[in-house]
Amino acid sequence: MRHNLSEVTELMRDRRSISPERFSSRKVHKEVVELLLTNATWAPTHGMTQPWRFAAYVGDGMSTIGPKLAEWYQVAAGENASEAKVAKLEARGKQVTAMVIVGVQPDPNGRIDIRDERNAVACAMQNMYLTCTAHGLGGFWSTPPMIHLPEVQEFAGFDSDTEVIGFFYVGYPEGEWPKSHRKPLEYVTRWVDSSES
Repeated sequence: MRHNLSEVTELMRDRRSISPERFSSRKVHKEVVELLLTNATWAPTHGMTQPWRFAAYVGDGMSTIGPKLAEWYQVAAGENASEAKVAKLEARGKQVTAMVIVGVQPDPNGRIDIRDERNAVACAMQNMYLTCTAHGLGGFWSTPPMIHLPEVQEFAGFDSDTEVIGFFYVGYPEGEWPKSHRKPLEYVTRWVDSSES
């Protein structure tokens, strides 16, 4: 084997989505986020289009995006905006010390379907999750309706054809690492064996 299979398996099964509300105040440094994003770029990509685009906010950069979270939510929700959600996002903007706006840029030559490009970026985000887990960091891929606002795309500095597909929050979790479970394989798999008639 090229790698320790038991360690790789353990890493994948230990990955969790940990909400920013469970992050401690310990700062995530730029070098760590740089590693997350570098590893993200090693995801599979059809035709090597490498469609992922990132806008990363760390350190003082969080002071620029933090207040925007509640503002964007209010714009997207309109009259349905919840005061509790506004307060939650205001607190999140102050608590989180690193986050990434993630986008997908379509193949400029039109060869690769946009669905395949989105799938590639989703794989890139899984690489980010796994790197977070290996580092003892919590990751959280958030896809609220506000990510589709033109002002979010503009704020991130993305090209006009680049679609925002999520916010990825990064932080050191407080307390114990969460447990999880999955359905047994027989609930989600249909086996077809060539020996069957």
